[in-house]
Amino acid sequence: MTATDFTMQHEMRRAFAMLSGKWKLEIMWLLHQRVHRFGELRKAIPGITQHMLTAQLRELEADGLITRTVFAEVPPRVEYEMTAKARGLGPTMEALAAWWSEHGTSSPVRPTPRYHRD
Repeated sequence: MTATDFTMQHEMRRAFAMLSGKWKLEIMWLLHQRVHRFGELRKAIPGITQHMLTAQLRELEADGLITRTVFAEVPPRVEYEMTAKARGLGPTMEALAAWWSEHGTSSPVRPTPRYHRD
């Protein structure tokens, strides 16, 4: 193994860490489609709690993958969208969707776990 291989492995580990988490890829997929409000994201992701969605969104924002815009309205409105940095993942998301279209039917369907929504 060369020093370059190790460096790329280390860099890929960092990239995977940014996207790891039970809900992050699903959040990113939804934001890849369009801008969403918090409540829309929560409704679109079965089983995610308000606390977990907030935590995952904060991590994605801290990593520079999404932006959070707060509008000075009553009631307050908050929107989330992908940054230009995250939009660079678009071809990867499209490739994953194409892969799933080809191979998804051969994967067993797992039951959706039941979660308490807070």
